[in-house]
Amino acid sequence: VIPVRFALLGRPGASREDITRIATHPHAQAQARHWLAEHYPHAQIIPAMSTAAAAQALTDPEAPFDAAVSQRIAADIYGLEVIADDIQDTDDATTRFVLVRLPGDIPAPTGADKTTLSLFMRQDEPGALLAILTEFAVRGVNLTRIESRPTKRALGDYFFSVDVEGHVADARVSEALMGLHRVCLDVRFLGSYPRHDGKEPGLRPGVSDRDFAGAQEWLDRLKGSTS
Repeated sequence: VIPVRFALLGRPGASREDITRIATHPHAQAQARHWLAEHYPHAQIIPAMSTAAAAQALTDPEAPFDAAVSQRIAADIYGLEVIADDIQDTDDATTRFVLVRLPGDIPAPTGADKTTLSLFMRQDEPGALLAILTEFAVRGVNLTRIESRPTKRALGDYFFSVDVEGHVADARVSEALMGLHRVCLDVRFLGSYPRHDGKEPGLRPGVSDRDFAGAQEWLDRLKGSTS
């Protein structure tokens, strides 16, 4: 997770007054729209494939724009000038990058972890999402993100991508995964990893590893007394 910072870049020797057309990615435009509206209300915004692509294209004298909204480092890479720095509308905005690799060893739990899953419903019916969420709720597993994504199998067929607090080694998370395996068509475990902010989850009574272990011991004794 890194901070979102944008700068207005121009060709060497460019002045603020000469800028009439600005290239950038639409997401960057949205994150700097108030600054752009205040300082360049009449400038034409030209969409680019990325903020880096906008900065690189600006090095071409024939490019159909005068400036680019990009990261400050792009000025050093492409020999551009920083006309204005920190033009983003929100100073605490961040963006997240994910490292994807072949399955391997899972990082050890730190006590401040997240787990990412892809959950596929057996069928689209009333209560299908509730059944999924219940597996987390009854075990005290907090969701930090949930998004629906098309499965590409059929029009209107979606799966859920979720981030939850906790590690697969935590009893509450592992039991939730077992419950999801029963109610979902497919559960894809994408990884457990340390949180970027190091924040440990607040657990309500009854959902710690010790609580789950105590419940298992009680059940084992109960089974032993009835055998």
